[in-house]
Amino acid sequence: MLEHRYLEKLGLAEIGRKVAQGERLTISDGEKLFACPDMNALGSLAHQVRTRLHGNAAYYVVNRHINYSNICVNGCRFCAFSRKKGDPLSFELSEEQILDKVRSQSNGLTEIHIVGGCHPELPFRFFEHLIQKIRDMKPEVFIKAFTAVEVAHFAKAESIPVKEVLFRLKSAGVQMLPGGGAEVFSPRIRQSLCPDKLDGKGWLDVIRQAHEIGIKTNATMLYGHIETVQERLEHMAALRELQDRTGGLVCFIPLAFQPANNELSYLPPTTGVDDLKTIAVSRLMLDNIAHIKAYWVMLSVKLAQTALYYGADDFDGTVIEEKIGHMAGAESQQGLTRSEIERIIRDGGFEPVERDSLFRRVSGSGVSGDDHNHNKHCVVA
Repeated sequence: MLEHRYLEKLGLAEIGRKVAQGERLTISDGEKLFACPDMNALGSLAHQVRTRLHGNAAYYVVNRHINYSNICVNGCRFCAFSRKKGDPLSFELSEEQILDKVRSQSNGLTEIHIVGGCHPELPFRFFEHLIQKIRDMKPEVFIKAFTAVEVAHFAKAESIPVKEVLFRLKSAGVQMLPGGGAEVFSPRIRQSLCPDKLDGKGWLDVIRQAHEIGIKTNATMLYGHIETVQERLEHMAALRELQDRTGGLVCFIPLAFQPANNELSYLPPTTGVDDLKTIAVSRLMLDNIAHIKAYWVMLSVKLAQTALYYGADDFDGTVIEEKIGHMAGAESQQGLTRSEIERIIRDGGFEPVERDSLFRRVSGSGVSGDDHNHNKHCVVA
């Protein structure tokens, strides 16, 4: 724990007191933390909270990402994934192609993570039927599918209420929504970067309705582009307020902006300092969200490992064939094996804990042999 005199010297004595006593930090406190020049001090405060909540555990999940299509009606300027129909780089998987990907996983899979673009033509019944087929094929696997943006798109395309979409997805087998599409809630940012996309209030409203019918969700923030520190903190404060009301947010995922192959490619990538600061401040500000993810796909494996000392307690998982970050220039692997993840966590000084999507410990999850090394070098289809 940091000495009081040193925190006083940094102008963080009152924040240190609040952290020690579990009091809520203000946006002004968050601004001071982002401005702190001492990364070790900031990391120590965040690690204090992380250890209080999770001890020495570092979580991971054996999961599979499936991106069903990158054809999308939203022309977000920061997105390297989205394409219009007919573009040479567009793709659209058939139901059978998606089911083949699910079928091919026989490695103790715990979670299937499904997201894609807001497709202008695929009907909602396609997705309902798909989820039902996956549920029948893998009844033991947790299905986490469709962002709030996709849910709102389904509702608009079918001219039905968002809550009806959510009820039907839940009935088909969706158990959780991922946290994508939140970006930064600031109206200024969304008007500049994604004016045709569901706005921040709309995102929060879809997530609220999901929580009301018993569907848990994650939440993200895309940082490192044209947003200000205050806009990052206002985004966190909005999530914190929602969590006070519903309690349905499971994990917060800060996503480092990847500048390649999009309209913002003139911007530099985030630095390691900014990445670690954002994770640490997230842990300190989001006192009512239990888990902070170090998403290795966008951070890199080495920086995600370091982030476990800056407030993060989750390493995500095996992933396999992620496209959204990699089309934007992420240089990380396409997937990791269970044994690789456990070695990375142990080498960082933490205890690897295999979890399900709701962070319940998976029993009998010891590493064995080559577990699923056949997925290590998957090629993007």
